[in-house]
Amino acid sequence: MPREQGRKVVASNRKARHDYSILDTYEAGMQLTGTEVKSLRAGRASLVDAFGHENNGEIFLHGMHIPEYTQGTWTNHEPRRVRKLLLHREEIAKMMGKLRDDGVTLVPLQVYFDNGYAKVELGLAKGKKSYDKRQDLASRDAQKEINKAMGRRSKGMD
Repeated sequence: MPREQGRKVVASNRKARHDYSILDTYEAGMQLTGTEVKSLRAGRASLVDAFGHENNGEIFLHGMHIPEYTQGTWTNHEPRRVRKLLLHREEIAKMMGKLRDDGVTLVPLQVYFDNGYAKVELGLAKGKKSYDKRQDLASRDAQKEINKAMGRRSKGMD
């Protein structure tokens, strides 16, 4: 059977970009069981309340929900189990140096398949204040209005 080509997004955490300002992103593999992979290939996963945590020099993903595989048997996985992330030691050391800063956390941004391998995109994030969120929404709305006016002008409607 030929290997999958390209990138297929399974789940994304859109709320993370709203609640946090992303300082840096990393790509990591995940240590999964067979039924977890099958459930992911079916497009079922949730990153709500998920976060990364360091333990003994390794990074683990807590709180990610992958529902049980429907055709699975007694070998099915636990939906919210802790999953080990596969990163190079240099990446972990660099990440840990930044995580020691006050208010910085590790948030999964999306889960996807890259050429057949399950990957997770992690973001080093710092929490936003409510006024920062309002400011982002206002600037986004202003940008939409500008683009709309430019589109009308280029079509000769104004």
